Amino acid sequence: MTNNKRTNNNPHRMLRRKYARDDEWIRSFLSGADVGHVATQSGDQPFITPISFWFDIDSNEIYFHTNIAGRLRSNSEQNQKVCFAVSNVGNLLPSNIALEFGLQYESVVVFGNIHIIDDEEEMRRILHGLISKYFPAMQPGEQYRPITKDELRRTSVFGITIDHWSGKRNWKDKAEQGLDWPQLDETWFK
Repeated sequence: MTNNKRTNNNPHRMLRRKYARDDEWIRSFLSGADVGHVATQSGDQPFITPISFWFDIDSNEIYFHTNIAGRLRSNSEQNQKVCFAVSNVGNLLPSNIALEFGLQYESVVVFGNIHIIDDEEEMRRILHGLISKYFPAMQPGEQYRPITKDELRRTSVFGITIDHWSGKRNWKDKAEQGLDWPQLDETWFK
């Protein structure tokens, strides 16, 4: 047992509330982020998978796909609880104080439940949503062949039902500098 004042049993509590973002910001960030990371678990072993994904604002769910077989599908069938994260980083922020070094960042963390989509029409809708996110000018039947039944049989399509999310943005121009040490000159700042 620790007496550390930062110890916290609530996984949804954000320590630095000044960086917190609202639901509208989170939806926008999820809609534009390119790569997400979904964390699943097998027994007591956590597993993180980087994925391309689509956040469907209408259903308020996150969708992605993988091969029909694999660790992610197996883990999802065993335990539906997941964590999903996306982030963006900017400049490194040097300081003349060791504990003030940092970087510009913004991120969203989602807690929820994963489920496998089996309905063919829903799978097609989701896969077309994914393609449209990354290649908005391309249309099925025009620039690419529509998804076949055989391709659907070889694909796992997942949805994450969102229980809770939080967004943070810390994008200050410079890290805090101490007055009791020589100041860094502009050559250290990008």
